[in-house]
Amino acid sequence: MRSSLFLGAAIAALAQLAHTRPVAQPTVEVNLVKRISGLFDKRSESGPKIGGANFPDPSIIGYNNGWYAFATRTRGTNVHIQVAYSSDFSNWSIVKNSDGSQKDALPNLPSWVVPGAGSNTWAPDVSRLDDGTFVMYYSASTTSDTTKHCVGAAKATQITGPYTPVSSQPLVCDLSVGGAIDASGFNDNGKRYLLWKVDGNSIGHGGACGNTVAPIVPTPIKVQALANDGITLQGSATTILDNLGASEEGIIEAPSLTHVNGIWILYFSGNCFTGSNYNVNYATSSSITGPYTRAARPLFKSGDFGLSGPGGADIDRYGVNMLFHANYGSGRALYQAQVSVNGKVVTA
Repeated sequence: MRSSLFLGAAIAALAQLAHTRPVAQPTVEVNLVKRISGLFDKRSESGPKIGGANFPDPSIIGYNNGWYAFATRTRGTNVHIQVAYSSDFSNWSIVKNSDGSQKDALPNLPSWVVPGAGSNTWAPDVSRLDDGTFVMYYSASTTSDTTKHCVGAAKATQITGPYTPVSSQPLVCDLSVGGAIDASGFNDNGKRYLLWKVDGNSIGHGGACGNTVAPIVPTPIKVQALANDGITLQGSATTILDNLGASEEGIIEAPSLTHVNGIWILYFSGNCFTGSNYNVNYATSSSITGPYTRAARPLFKSGDFGLSGPGGADIDRYGVNMLFHANYGSGRALYQAQVSVNGKVVTA
């Protein structure tokens, strides 16, 4: 890959113009060039990051001219929620405590969560609230039925935590339909929303991830309005997308929403995360509640850029910077991308 002095100067100028939010610099692995607002910027996939460390289901938030990523618990440790940091959206490192140990963003779990290694704390997502504090949404196994997950919320005054659970009860938890996972918050110019996946495959009839044997159980993605406190649900939830049945291995999950030029873009993963069909897909709509139209092909699937089982993507609130995981070694490593939106088509 070749770069130029003009390209570097253009990116620096863009950073000065957009000082109100972090602007990522290109990484050496990037290989696509697109023209953005009259300046050149490079966008594509790169990784694995953090030396290929296991960092699944990452979420992204820009804050104080840097980037923070939160991820599913670390296997074999007592860390419930991992945190990583990048100053340039290229080089990432695990956030550690003063003694050098890995920081746990959610060190204490509420009473509704199964204690110990059975907590299965998954797929965190962090948003900044209007008062400058932070809210984290996370999934965990529930003591009400240890085979199922529910969604909880926790708050912190510092972005890396520690986050304190806001209630002894989960935020979203309908066990009759399989529970809930993969919650994601979105702030659309002051209007807040929560998305999550109904974990229907937890009550499926067998097969890959429990839901490839007929009858296929729904695993819909829901959206519901939130109050400004980030934890009070308002109105009722709306289903905005569901799996396509056996052709999608009975699963869609990991929703992440953005709003670009009047178009709502819902990123999600389809198929079972343990197999090679797992992907990063997207659908678009002119309304947050749908209907959503799926893209002609996934944004990332196995084989693209040499990836294996990419999924669990999260997009920043501006719809540009994306994190996701893909199979690497014995785990799922952190990867990143910068995307471009042209109408209803997303490219990376």
